[in-house]
Parts: sequence; structure tokens; C-alpha cells
Amino acid sequence: MEFLHTNRVPAAIGPYSQAVKANGLIYTSGQIPLKTDGELVERDIKKQTRQVLENLRMLLEDSQSSMDRVIKVTIYLENMDDFGIVNVLYAEAFGEHKPARSTVAVKTLPKNVLVEMDVIALPYDYQ
Repeated sequence: MEFLHTNRVPAAIGPYSQAVKANGLIYTSGQIPLKTDGELVERDIKKQTRQVLENLRMLLEDSQSSMDRVIKVTIYLENMDDFGIVNVLYAEAFGEHKPARSTVAVKTLPKNVLVEMDVIALPYDYQ
């Protein structure tokens, strides 16, 4: 098992790793819309979703993977009414690549954000 870290996304806000590589797979922790400096993106579903997807992209790149190597995504939404907006931005981020996905409505997310996502991905050196 290898604990992964990058300075291009905010540090973990608790006792956990940004990502872990185990048995040939990369598991990211949930990413919320924090900028690299730790500042929270304003409470707007489009802006928060874009930041979460950007954090995931950078974390994967620095973990020797990419968005087109993602095999599973879990999306947590404070409000399922935001699903359509998130879905459009998600499709833009993943393009033709269509990993498995679950979307879950939750009562509250860390720092009262609107969206959080985590992924499971293949590293470049995994077939």
C-alpha cells in the first residue's frame, strides 16, 4: 500500500490520505471544492463542481493516472435538484470516457459544501 500526496490540491482536513494506491488501484478520498490554498469556493453548484473535478484531475495526474483511467465515481450531493447541473459538468470533464457511477443525496457534507466526489482509478502502469 502506498499513501499518495500532491501539493496541487488542498491537504487532507482530517487524519486521512488524499489517495491510496493498493493492489494496483488508486482510491481517492472525497474531494470537496477547496482551492489549493484551502479557501472554499463560493456556494454555487457550478463553481463547486468544477473545483471538485479539477481537484480530482490534479490528484490523479500527480498519482500517475488521469480522468480517462477512472473506473468508478461516487458523487455526494446536498440537493438532488443539482443533479442535472452536476451531470453536465461531469460529462464535460470525462468526455467519451464513462466510468461506473453512483450519486447519493446526503444531508450535510464537510464544511457545508454542495458536492463531494471520490474515484477509483487505474494508474498508467496497470493494464
